Amino acid sequence: MSTHVDRYRFAERLLAQRDALGALRLLEPLLHEHGDDHGVQLLAARAYYHSAQLGRAREALTALVERDPSDHYARFLLGRTLERAGRAREALPHLRMAAAMAPQPDYSDSVARVTRSLGEAGSEAG
Repeated sequence: MSTHVDRYRFAERLLAQRDALGALRLLEPLLHEHGDDHGVQLLAARAYYHSAQLGRAREALTALVERDPSDHYARFLLGRTLERAGRAREALPHLRMAAAMAPQPDYSDSVARVTRSLGEAGSEAG
């Protein structure tokens, strides 16, 4: 890749083609050189999520949300990551916040799904 932008764009394309590991290989040098860049971190977090590296995704997304609490997409993806890791109770506040900040169908659907799963888990315990 001739430039960082080219590398970043190609990583985006690989992720869109469902090659999360290929995207991460391209992003690795960018993370070392531009680790504070929000876009690079978010793309890496998405790639971690899609490659089932949920711990890494959670770490990256937590850092993004701490730096910018108004980033509804990072918060949504953090919630989805926690949900996927079996941590629905931790996921729900992030999903609710994302849905409140940006009323998008994916966000509200996730809130409903996690709320239902927690209700079902609660009813099984009782």
